[in-house]
Amino acid sequence: MEFKLNKSSNGQGAFEYELDGQRVAEITWIEQDGVMSMDHTYVSDVLRGQGMAKKLLDAAANYAREEQLKMTAVCSYVVSAFEKSKEYDDIKV
Repeated sequence: MEFKLNKSSNGQGAFEYELDGQRVAEITWIEQDGVMSMDHTYVSDVLRGQGMAKKLLDAAANYAREEQLKMTAVCSYVVSAFEKSKEYDDIKV
């Protein structure tokens, strides 16, 4: 499974997954001062129950580590994932 990274010059970023030309999953953030504010996670009904949201968060977390960024949780999925697991402690603000 391959996610597409989209970044804009104003600090907005996203990992997206497309199926048959349609965006069916994404995680988005706004990057400022070395911190990715994770503000939205979406998974289409066709992919629910397959761990897609975690895969997207893991891709974003790996990106943060590679770019030496930190992450803060804004959207409810990321808030919950940060609370339930210590695997993101190294990049959490």
